[in-house]
Amino acid sequence: MAGVNEKENHVQASRTIATLAALALALAACSSAPAATAAPATAAPATAAAAPAAVVYKADLKASNQNPPIQGAEASCAGSATITITGAQAKFDATVTGCPATTAINIAHIHEGAAGTNGPVKVDTTLKAGELTLTGGGATLSRSVSIDPAQAAAIAANPAGFYFNMHSTAFPGGVIRGQLTKG
Repeated sequence: MAGVNEKENHVQASRTIATLAALALALAACSSAPAATAAPATAAPATAAAAPAAVVYKADLKASNQNPPIQGAEASCAGSATITITGAQAKFDATVTGCPATTAINIAHIHEGAAGTNGPVKVDTTLKAGELTLTGGGATLSRSVSIDPAQAAAIAANPAGFYFNMHSTAFPGGVIRGQLTKG
């Protein structure tokens, strides 16, 4: 029986050697493959989204620019407007001067239309009746509103095709008006 036991030991030793050889081959195969290495960590440059450039427009507001021109006491009204468009925001800074004490400015906005023609409202300041009080015939309006980027692009492409208009109670179609120019 000693021969059988010896034979079993020999078979078991052969299996162990074969298993070890297979493991050695597997390890060798793994170590011969190029090791995946992590790329050195480099800080990506911080890229803040560039703020859209501000585009400034001016308008010289006169009663004589209205279509038809204003007649009567409010023909003395005048003013100026600076409109700054940055991305999807429009900031209005307008002054009214020389108006009679009874003048009430009710609404103000940008219309589309060339000089001498009337056109539709394109950008509203959101001014409502009673919100702007004239003192000594004048007042200042300062508002920021959202603007459709397509509308901002249309104004940028042809500022002279748009005008700023302020309307009064006596002249609901507009009391002072000025074409936009790049400021």
